[in-house]
Amino acid sequence: MALAFAVPHASQTRPVLQRWDVKASKPVTAVSGHSQALLAASTSAVALAACSRRRERLAKASISKTQRRAFFDFGSQPTKKTVVITGASSGLGLAAARELAKSGEWRVIMACRDFIKAETIAKENDFPKDSYLVLHLDLAANSSVRQFVASFRALNIPLDALVCNAAVYFPNAHKEGAFFPGLFPGGGPRWSADGHELSFATNYLGHFLLCNLLLEDLKKSSVKPARCIILGTVTASINDKEVGGMIPPVADIGRLEGLEAGMKAPVTMIDNGRFNGAKAYKDSKVCDVMLMRELHKRYHASTGVCFSSLYPGCIADTALFREHYPVFRFLFPILQKGVTNAYVSEEEAGKRLAKVVADDNYAQSGVYFSWGGESGTGGAGGADAVENVDASADRFLQYGSFRTLKESEIGGEAGDDERSKRLWSLSEKLVGQQFS
Repeated sequence: MALAFAVPHASQTRPVLQRWDVKASKPVTAVSGHSQALLAASTSAVALAACSRRRERLAKASISKTQRRAFFDFGSQPTKKTVVITGASSGLGLAAARELAKSGEWRVIMACRDFIKAETIAKENDFPKDSYLVLHLDLAANSSVRQFVASFRALNIPLDALVCNAAVYFPNAHKEGAFFPGLFPGGGPRWSADGHELSFATNYLGHFLLCNLLLEDLKKSSVKPARCIILGTVTASINDKEVGGMIPPVADIGRLEGLEAGMKAPVTMIDNGRFNGAKAYKDSKVCDVMLMRELHKRYHASTGVCFSSLYPGCIADTALFREHYPVFRFLFPILQKGVTNAYVSEEEAGKRLAKVVADDNYAQSGVYFSWGGESGTGGAGGADAVENVDASADRFLQYGSFRTLKESEIGGEAGDDERSKRLWSLSEKLVGQQFS
């Protein structure tokens, strides 16, 4: 490799550009004339670009410091409550964070993997400077989860609500790659920093660790009840009558054979079956609802913390589908808007999640709140999920879709008490820590 730089010659007052062979540690040739001008211009351009990038990073860092100073100015906001939202830089998490941050009643900790992205998004969405703070969190790395908890506790502020929202979805990762307009599947399984399949690690295991570590903080909250909310999905078969749960590939966690085997390569699936990206996502969400039920059973009575899950409706154009076929991303919203009436915008879904965080009507534990489509379209059975506890106006009423379920009503694999207990103990082994 050769680098170009200027060196003075004994007989000249102006430096002559030379090329330096890095491997040989010696100059190669002197460059002069037109070539020297071009090389000098190129070198200057590279240097200017580097300086520009550095100025940009410093500017963003100064914004961050300003926001931190505003965040810690508690004198004018002594009654604000604090919520941690994972995956708050896009989609549902961002919509809920925006709703709560702009309410004037909440401080939002945006727990995100991409710090700069979250800072930029918050600014673009006009989050009040004293209403949010970004902290780095990579749910696919147990060390990052523990570091996040340490960073949060260093803030010395209370925690009143935790929202486990972040998720990844690789619906076509198991398929053979194909070059065809609109079809770009493939890629195989992805792996976490700890060696687990990425959907399982991000969607479930990281949240398992986070919930347990932050439980002590939730217990100390002066807000009663403090809340822990874990996102579910209609496709995860949390009720054996759910229409969404019948769409193949159907969620199936088996007898947790994958976890029994250590859940590391070559094991990719919770049931130790053949890798399927779409099923891996659904299986992880079944585990999330099982986690909610176990947290409720183990801790609600003794701590007063409310544990719940929710499905806010079908956000058919969410960024969660970014790994799907372009054809699917185009047609799916049309289907949900024009045929099923199940479509809900990110904005309304965010308001629904914010309700579960802040509204007294949702201060219940062991409950799976479920909405359908946009309010007023006929697919939701009411504007509020609490209206659907006993009945639903949904057109698929005979299948039980979009009903809010009590802990005892949650069925399918998510309602299996013995498997839920086993999932807990195996998860403790994977994170290397016992909690109860």
